[in-house]
Amino acid sequence: MPADIKLDEINMIKPRWLSSSRAMLGEFEKLKNEGLIPLNGQFYPAVHYPGITMYPPINENELFKGYANPKNGLFSIYVHIPFCRRYCSFCHYPVKTGALASEQERDYYLNSLKEEIDIYIKRLGLGVIKASSVLFGGGTPTHLTLRQLNEFLRFFTSKVDLRHCRQFSYDVDPSTITGREGIERLKLMKSYGGDRITLGIQSLDDAVLKKMNRPHNRDEAIKAIKESKKAGFKLNLEFIYGFPGQSVESWVDTIKQAVELGVEEIQLYRIKIIPYGDHMSAMTGAYKVWPDSFTPIEQVILMKQLAILILNENGYQENLGRVFTKNKNDFSRYADEQCCRLYDQIGFGLTAFSSLRDRFALNTQDFKLYYSLINQGKLPINRGLIRDKDTQLRWALILPLKNREVYKPDFEKITGVSPNEIFSKKIQKLKDFGLLQEDDKTLALSTLGRFFADEVCQQFYYPKYLPFAQAEYAAGELNPYNCSGV
Repeated sequence: MPADIKLDEINMIKPRWLSSSRAMLGEFEKLKNEGLIPLNGQFYPAVHYPGITMYPPINENELFKGYANPKNGLFSIYVHIPFCRRYCSFCHYPVKTGALASEQERDYYLNSLKEEIDIYIKRLGLGVIKASSVLFGGGTPTHLTLRQLNEFLRFFTSKVDLRHCRQFSYDVDPSTITGREGIERLKLMKSYGGDRITLGIQSLDDAVLKKMNRPHNRDEAIKAIKESKKAGFKLNLEFIYGFPGQSVESWVDTIKQAVELGVEEIQLYRIKIIPYGDHMSAMTGAYKVWPDSFTPIEQVILMKQLAILILNENGYQENLGRVFTKNKNDFSRYADEQCCRLYDQIGFGLTAFSSLRDRFALNTQDFKLYYSLINQGKLPINRGLIRDKDTQLRWALILPLKNREVYKPDFEKITGVSPNEIFSKKIQKLKDFGLLQEDDKTLALSTLGRFFADEVCQQFYYPKYLPFAQAEYAAGELNPYNCSGV
């Protein structure tokens, strides 16, 4: 779709959306010319700082040197189950599928996962871990058999104290929670304290789902939503936009259907081409060979704007980065604690990460190494960082800014300084462009800033952690290499 797209020729765009869509496409061009957005329109999510693929080697002893547990003893906990029915074409994480994900392999992994949890508890000097929130992800945790899921949850809840847990979430594939066995999984998860599910729906267009290599179709997704509701779970639905071959009409129709489903949360993801995890997705390889087959950036911008308009008109507002809800109390407590409140968080399993108050660690992405290290009584950590002062300052600003807002008293408590003492020039410049807003207590993205949240947050990156070279941005006032974030 060319930059001079005739919006009124797209059937799904209502007249009242035209001016808003034109205005956003205009803002995109303006900000690209000012250097905020790469000239080629490429995208890299500001999910962590530094980016997940940029951490140097570290070992367990280096990571925990000088570390003290939180005063309240609470941790957010993530558990990674790296098994799926199929490898989705957009996935950037190593998982096992098909014959490689046999029941025997899953049993072996779960036994190693249990040992990892025991090693971590011992390393922290605890008897059990007190959880403030829990998230099981992957892969998909519900690719486990009923026996495996029950046995692991029994073990997990014997090692993790859930009395202070504000939310127990699962990220799952819809195809694993339908039918008799799927319904039994839902009951089982509920019996161990589960109360929220994120469903990777991704699209409600069967043709698009097939291109994504998803193991479900539209009808199965709807059935999974109904069964999850019936089981008493709150629901977050994920949808991907900008996928190759996905039309504006298909995307608009998907979001229109989504708002009629009566779920608590709807989450929007832009298709990621550059790997941000430990696996190169099929999208990455395809882009190198057939770049012209991918959705033009102008269409991607349009799709996002149209989704926001539809969500807003139906009572959904952005409550957490990329997540739209009707009720402000409906959001991932795990994401809020890790990215907004910056609580200490522990990750268990292959490629899982632990985000602690002044340090970060990644588990290995290699199954053999994961098993080997645990068999030696070691944590499977192989990359990470003890943040220096500069990195800590940027981390403490970027994550809350991207996901909700920077609460200045909390920033000062973590860093010892005000954000304006360090980043005054950059903050003022972004305010001048209408991308930031602030008051005495908070610094937040404006409505325009939220639309380009990843790029605005990358304004505060140290140059060596920026995802693109300086020449890939226009030499405008917002080229992120200018002022190095200060």
